[in-house]
Amino acid sequence: MVKTISKIGNSQGLIFDSALLQLARLKVGDQVNVEVHPGGTITIAPMKPPVIEASEAAETARRLSEMNSELFRRLS
Repeated sequence: MVKTISKIGNSQGLIFDSALLQLARLKVGDQVNVEVHPGGTITIAPMKPPVIEASEAAETARRLSEMNSELFRRLS
């Protein structure tokens, strides 16, 4: 996605449209971590982990239970 740096007051910035915020699971007011890497690459990451959907959490728990069923049986 190509963005253009714009003048915003006495500063410069990027405008994040609603589709980009939605894809990144961000909203106005969220804190992000901004890192500048060698070569000038910039990463922006949410400070909080994204919320996992209930169905995805249930599937992960089921898969882990199956993978470790023998261990759980010995521990019980």
